[in-house]
Amino acid sequence: MEASFSLPTGLTKAQSYEQFLTDYRLLLEGETDLVAVLANTAAALREAFGFFWVGFYLVQDKQWLSLGPFQGSVACSRIRHGRGVCGTAWAEERTILVPDVDAFPGHIACSSLSRSEIVIPLKDHYGHIRGVLDIDSDRLNSFDSDDQEGLESVVRALCQHFYE
Repeated sequence: MEASFSLPTGLTKAQSYEQFLTDYRLLLEGETDLVAVLANTAAALREAFGFFWVGFYLVQDKQWLSLGPFQGSVACSRIRHGRGVCGTAWAEERTILVPDVDAFPGHIACSSLSRSEIVIPLKDHYGHIRGVLDIDSDRLNSFDSDDQEGLESVVRALCQHFYE
């Protein structure tokens, strides 16, 4: 299957996420392999929005997130619960949007080129965190409420497909 997630020009950011979500649901349809979907999700998000780094960290045990499928440069392999943006989003069970990673207390710098970040928890139908979607930009202030809403919709679709 050859899929393209190139978005048409002239769309607002919110419209771009709506279009992405429509195409993304087709990618999920009938797929039962979580790793394959996570890998394609990272690739599709990077292709569609040009993000610097896109990937998943998955809960390994009560203390650690382990690197899952991603697109971008080499990343941290493990992140402790409550540490950095990913570990904090996991511990606080909420999306965290960071306009300037240098201003985030305890930021873990996997790449010195990363300047802003958004992390969205993946929750199962019981509300348990199964992992996080981590997206980095090489520019300051790259993410806003449109990104948060759009990416949370993508994560909801993913979680509904696999965890409900």
